[in-house]
Amino acid sequence: MAETPIRLVIADDHPIVRDGLRGMFAGDPRFEVLGEAADGAQAVELARVVRPDVILMDLRMPGTDGVTAIKELARLGVPARVLVLTTYDTDRDVMPAIEAGATGYLLKDTGRDELIRAVRTAARGEAVLSPSVATRLLGQVRAPADPLSARELEILRLIAGGATNREAAARLFISEATVKSHVLHIYAKLGVNDRAAAVAAAFRSGLLTLDDD
Repeated sequence: MAETPIRLVIADDHPIVRDGLRGMFAGDPRFEVLGEAADGAQAVELARVVRPDVILMDLRMPGTDGVTAIKELARLGVPARVLVLTTYDTDRDVMPAIEAGATGYLLKDTGRDELIRAVRTAARGEAVLSPSVATRLLGQVRAPADPLSARELEILRLIAGGATNREAAARLFISEATVKSHVLHIYAKLGVNDRAAAVAAAFRSGLLTLDDD
């Protein structure tokens, strides 16, 4: 029995990239290219109409960008898997795309065979990440991008134990104003806004463990 082709939409603002991807997939009987989009808004509208299995989505496009398009697809309940295909692997590109609901994230220097395998994997709903992106995500989970100083870790441990700023200042023989300054730096480095969130983020990233006093 013949394999049902994976139905694709290609979203990229560069015509030459779209042409190259279309040529790659259109010549393979395992795939069917349903259409192309030059920006995120076109990708959302096209996907809403043709209901593809996978959307190859660039991130930085004029008008509606890729992350906004991924969020809109989720809001509309379009079931397509989104496989990001971009040149960028910075934190400000990777994290929002994954959080918005992308199934995978690949870079445009990915080889043909690897890309074909990735699309087939994404169509099954399985995550696909390029090695550099996987390394970046692991780093995000393990520790904050800007590591805490020894003093900040001391204060964080005291906060986790329920100490107020005044109590932490007394324990460490520093001023309360200095503790407040360190706490603000801790919030900024962990990307949080309050004490409870800071403690939770520290446990998630391994900065604090249950063995800490």
